[in-house]
Amino acid sequence: MEAKASARMIRMSPRKARQVIDLIRGKDLEEAQNILKVTPRKASHYIGKVLDSAAANAENNFNMDREDLYVSKAYVDEGPTMKRIRFHSRGQADTIFKRTCHITVVLSEKKEG
Repeated sequence: MEAKASARMIRMSPRKARQVIDLIRGKDLEEAQNILKVTPRKASHYIGKVLDSAAANAENNFNMDREDLYVSKAYVDEGPTMKRIRFHSRGQADTIFKRTCHITVVLSEKKEG
């Protein structure tokens, strides 16, 4: 049994979010939450919210025990990119890419045995 939660269109570069999500993959739920609390990155706030949502889904929708949950899958996909133009001197222009990402966390119960 798996419980899943995702956040879409997060206004952050996927590369920066992947650095944080790699820290919690495969960890217990409580350990993952503690890691995110002390990680000084913007992504840790959003990933923490998705992790809490997945835990709530596991408890309420699938009647899973919170102590037995661990992060079985966690990944960040690239979302749509907003393209903006910044003008420079001598009639030149640069393109600015404002990237977004989709964060997904899947929690599973530990197998007894």
